[in-house]
Amino acid sequence: MFSKLFAESGLSLDRLKTLLEVGVAGSIVKAADGDPVRQSQYSRQIKELEDFFRIKLVERQGKGMRLTANGRELTRISRFFMLGLSNFQRGCLAEEQTFRIGASASFIPRFLLPVLSPSKKPGATYATEAVNDAEIERRLHDLTLDFGIVRRPALSRPLQSKFLGSWRLELWMPKALGLTEAAARQRFHAQELPLALAASELDGLDLPLPPNYPAQLTCDSFLQARAALDEQELAALIPDFLTPNHPSRAFARVRMPNLDSRRHELYLAWNPRLLRLNPHAGRRRDLLAGLLSKRMAE
Repeated sequence: MFSKLFAESGLSLDRLKTLLEVGVAGSIVKAADGDPVRQSQYSRQIKELEDFFRIKLVERQGKGMRLTANGRELTRISRFFMLGLSNFQRGCLAEEQTFRIGASASFIPRFLLPVLSPSKKPGATYATEAVNDAEIERRLHDLTLDFGIVRRPALSRPLQSKFLGSWRLELWMPKALGLTEAAARQRFHAQELPLALAASELDGLDLPLPPNYPAQLTCDSFLQARAALDEQELAALIPDFLTPNHPSRAFARVRMPNLDSRRHELYLAWNPRLLRLNPHAGRRRDLLAGLLSKRMAE
């Protein structure tokens, strides 16, 4: 059945592992950590794979390199195969598995970390990464993430998702600004309210906001916007799950009907190929979905 595949030399697990490492690193130099001996070895191993399959697997891009379409397909097949072997080995050795979860920087500490306590995750360990939706989707396809928390259910095939809950974006201001709610709302619409905006996490949300609002502080996450609000010099747009502590003392919410009426959803996403490789992942997915749904409903 596989006689042609092994009729000549050039194909090996070690060579496929090198291709995976180079693809992730983006260049042979980075994959080899600058070691000239390893660079030469990696270049030779990739050339041997290209000779074996009679195709180009990598191509130059500026000063670096990138995988060709054939290279990306071979890495996908190789990763799928090696994940299967790795899962089999862990099962034979009765080792715990580490599940990799991607989510936004604000979601991880508020919802994800509390449900990953040792008492709620027997038999497994977790690794979390702060990444955006586009990166989560790409890495679920590549199987370099096991699960992801995303804001939309419409993912490219074959990815699947399960609804977890919803949240609302709110405008909060420090009372130290000396503004009434009506005055703050008016200044916001005039783009004159001193504001902290989490540009990265606002990107892609359907929001009734003035275009190109001249924020006094542009930051990466809602957590950073909340930290700016806590300094009591800037207003901030933050999710309702990051409401300031004791808001009546130092902060006031600025009610915005067009903003307050919009709910934003969160979903647990995964690649069904993962479940075929690792049956335990299905139970872990269901456990995570249940715990996260409950946490978001609190």
